[in-house]
Amino acid sequence: QVQLVESGGGLVQAGGSLRLSCTASGGIFSSYAMGWFRQAPGKEREFVAAISWSWSSGNTYYADSVKGRFTISRDKAKNTVYLEMNSLKPEDTAVYYCATGRGFPSLIPDYWGQGTQVTVSS
Repeated sequence: QVQLVESGGGLVQAGGSLRLSCTASGGIFSSYAMGWFRQAPGKEREFVAAISWSWSSGNTYYADSVKGRFTISRDKAKNTVYLEMNSLKPEDTAVYYCATGRGFPSLIPDYWGQGTQVTVSS
């Protein structure tokens, strides 16, 4: 059973930066991918970014709304994925969820983290 634990959320002013971390326990299949989704109040959960987990590639994929501002990366030795968020906007305010599952770039999550709140003030 894979468990995902996120950290790094918080309150930041517009234009600021935050880095989210997600550590997986229980192992990650090499064919899987990891990614981040977010859900703002009153809205559906949406895809943010994904990174493949296979040994030979670390390809990344981003939603258009965060491209150029967010960077997803991984540390395979630590089973950890990161989301570096720069130039944050109030519309980035949401609960951010880490996920792992099949499919890349169209990640289909099999496991979710508990979520971490990101609030961007104007």
